[in-house]
Amino acid sequence: MRKTAQLRKLIHSDSLEFIMEAHSGLAAKIVEEAGFKGIWASGLSISAALGVRDNNEASWTQVLDVLEFMSDASSIPILLDGDTGYGNFNNARRLVKKLESRNIAGVCIEDKLFPKTNSFIGGEAQPLADIDEFCGKIKAMKDTQTKDDFVVVSRVEAFIAGWGLKEALRRAEAYRQAGTDAILMHSKRADSSEIEAFVKEWGNRLPVVIVPTKYYKTPTEKFRELGISLIIWANHNLRSSIKSMQNTTRTIFQDQSLINVEREIVTVNEVFRLQGAEELKEAEKKYLPKSIKNANAIILPRRDSDFVPLPNHISDVGGKSFLSMQVNVFNEFGIKDISVVGDLPDKDSGTFGISVISKEPGEETNELHSLYLAKEHVMENTIISYGDIIFKHHILQNLLTDLSDILIIADANADFYSPQSIYLLTDQPYSKNYFSQNSRLLNMSGDLKKDDIHGKFIGLWRVTKKGAAIVSEALEELSQQADFKKMDLTYLFKQISSSHPVYVHYIKDSWIDRYTLLN
Repeated sequence: MRKTAQLRKLIHSDSLEFIMEAHSGLAAKIVEEAGFKGIWASGLSISAALGVRDNNEASWTQVLDVLEFMSDASSIPILLDGDTGYGNFNNARRLVKKLESRNIAGVCIEDKLFPKTNSFIGGEAQPLADIDEFCGKIKAMKDTQTKDDFVVVSRVEAFIAGWGLKEALRRAEAYRQAGTDAILMHSKRADSSEIEAFVKEWGNRLPVVIVPTKYYKTPTEKFRELGISLIIWANHNLRSSIKSMQNTTRTIFQDQSLINVEREIVTVNEVFRLQGAEELKEAEKKYLPKSIKNANAIILPRRDSDFVPLPNHISDVGGKSFLSMQVNVFNEFGIKDISVVGDLPDKDSGTFGISVISKEPGEETNELHSLYLAKEHVMENTIISYGDIIFKHHILQNLLTDLSDILIIADANADFYSPQSIYLLTDQPYSKNYFSQNSRLLNMSGDLKKDDIHGKFIGLWRVTKKGAAIVSEALEELSQQADFKKMDLTYLFKQISSSHPVYVHYIKDSWIDRYTLLN
């Protein structure tokens, strides 16, 4: 049941119902957890929480901001203490639009002049609005609402202003005929005599709402006998929080210690609970990339090139080296554990917080041996990349969120037979119909026949914990072969794919390498 329907049901209930004051998202959650079926968004309380007077000193947009947090934090309906509607009929009908957009169930407006004065402030004039003007405001609000069960409550201040029962009845009837959904009859007497007199004369023409802040000694059973529909406990959460904060603050100031307050206040864990910290934990498990946890990266030189600088006219891209841009992308995804195999150019050395795995001086090796040198760094959620490529963020995102044990990235827009390229054949070539699905690697080589080529390996891949164990085992087996240092990565993937699936994720462009720039 939507919140507007819940509130309408409360007001038209056959039994006496209650709603409780709240002035923040946290307070709204506490009210709901206590068992209340609705919330009173008190103008006094919201103003006080903002540190201003209850004289429309807080703008209506500031009140809306508070209401949005309250609405998001609770599933029960909120009835706003809307003062005078924050202006004339035009302000009031715009207020209704904004309340409905924030899932607020209803609003109570009072027949005073804007800016209002709190009803319980003594010695202040309490001028009332013209009846016809106020009726026009009610009609404008009812005509504006888009939800049939949105509730408009009209608060009659005749008793507060000292105008007596006759005026209270006259105004209530006018507001009923204007289309209001309920009458809130207000009184500041210490007894309920004015409320009783009104109810007896009113004859249940519309539901009656009361706020017994001043006549709190009247037994609740009395209100049931009178046929009151709804009682608002209007400001007691605010008042109790003020007293608690005053006592706690005073004690800490005097004691210069927390020893005498910790047992009197809630734990930090209770604050976290009310904030919904557990829900966020569960959501993180569901929505955050699982592979980001403990992810690391290994950057390999291409063949035996190490990180040879490009010709001067294309040595950098946008003033940055390939390596620095790649490291920046890893860092943006929270990957700080980055190992680089091979000697770095002077301009890249020592500038990225990366660890360098050096080869023997003058040692001629291929990228497979470079990976072997870094085999201790092949762990759970390891990204492995050539050092002379750059790629868009979404490609790394795909790697980090995929659950395949071994996943390589291939460009379906391959420039066939370009130098230094490795091509692949899969069980499922690229198609728009299953672009997001992974294919299984069948063959991988630098000299596949053109008809057998489904894509080009871009030099970027990832392993899970299980995948890391598979790669490590394959590396050890291949390292026993005499020509191991001359092998490229195709030998590794062929070795693995004979007994374990190696999956391919297709992309289309969104990356570039050194050879593309050279050509």
